[in-house]
Amino acid sequence: MSTGVQPGTPAYRRVVVALFAAGVATFALLYSTQALLPVLATRFGVSAGASAWSLSATTLGLAVALLVVGPLSDRYGRTPLIHASVLLASLVGLACALAPSWPALVGLRLLEGVALAGLPAVATAYLREELHPGSQARAVGLYVAGTAIGGMAGRLLTGAVAGAFGWRWALASAAALGLVCAVVVRVLLPASRQFVPRPAGLHAVLGTARQALSDRGLLALFGIGGCSMGVLTVLLNTVGFRLALDPFHLGLAAASLLFCVYPVGSLSSALSGRLADRYGRRAVLPIGCVVALLGVLLTIPASLPLLVVGLALVIAGFFAVHGVASGWVPARAHAAGLATAQAASLYLFAYYVGASVFGALGGQAWNAAGWPSVVVLAAGLVVVLGVLALVLRRTPTLLVAVPQPRTSR
Repeated sequence: MSTGVQPGTPAYRRVVVALFAAGVATFALLYSTQALLPVLATRFGVSAGASAWSLSATTLGLAVALLVVGPLSDRYGRTPLIHASVLLASLVGLACALAPSWPALVGLRLLEGVALAGLPAVATAYLREELHPGSQARAVGLYVAGTAIGGMAGRLLTGAVAGAFGWRWALASAAALGLVCAVVVRVLLPASRQFVPRPAGLHAVLGTARQALSDRGLLALFGIGGCSMGVLTVLLNTVGFRLALDPFHLGLAAASLLFCVYPVGSLSSALSGRLADRYGRRAVLPIGCVVALLGVLLTIPASLPLLVVGLALVIAGFFAVHGVASGWVPARAHAAGLATAQAASLYLFAYYVGASVFGALGGQAWNAAGWPSVVVLAAGLVVVLGVLALVLRRTPTLLVAVPQPRTSR
């Protein structure tokens, strides 16, 4: 019986590089408007809170589509959805650059979220099925590291291009990056070999969802996904508006340089994956929560160096938490005999609903009382994360027939 692709082999490297590239494309496209929120607000004559809908519409479309795409992948396979998702999302990204009005842009961004759902819905399930058990958390960490690089590229690239050529060329540049990554994924990603189809009828899907929602550990992980993404979205949606005001007075291109701290997330995700393989996920998750809370508090003073360090720590804590939790979901679902892609989709549904809801609330908090109100909201979400991490530490481990030492489930 195959134990999956072994680390260090050419096939392992192809998988990791392909999903790294797919993560870069997906999250560059997803966050391509976040650095542009101030300029979009000005160009279209909308408020700071309303401008956040160029991102919230995308995450909302992504969240809803995940509920459909995950079960479909359990029936029809992983790799076709990954290929289609990266390509279609890149093409919709090009259409966003041509949007004639604010409603058209928000509508296209909603459609882009639907197109993007194919990768996050199945990536961790693909890794769990195709790779050796001892390397799965590490590989998930590297995949999430690719999403961190994509998040940075989407924000940094569009901010720089918009400063020189305008927001339309900025969105086109993100779409071009997505198309390049789509070619890399097409060439390198091996077809699934360990995939076993599962029923995808409505009755089977609802039954599996009911089982997943009755598991205490999975419920806590879903809550962690929504709250962790909420923390990051609240801060990054509003920091550009803060940097434009006293005492910073930074332009769009200069403010977008703040996202150069994003590689910290890649390092944090990869490191947390290795630590989870060695010490267990239960031990690593609370550390990420503490790091994120410290980062939120460091953003309070009106100091650019402290703001940069604070956001770097928030990003490091977020990617440690998300990298561990997103890999934990399919592992626990598999141990419980549930469809792994559907469980991953439920996690990501909570994750992106958190982005949509808390992203919009972050804009309202900024409109109401500025940065102090934003910090209160973000810190409160981190505290909830800590409580859920403690719940997971007290949740019994599920055992499977084939033991996987050093990995919590």
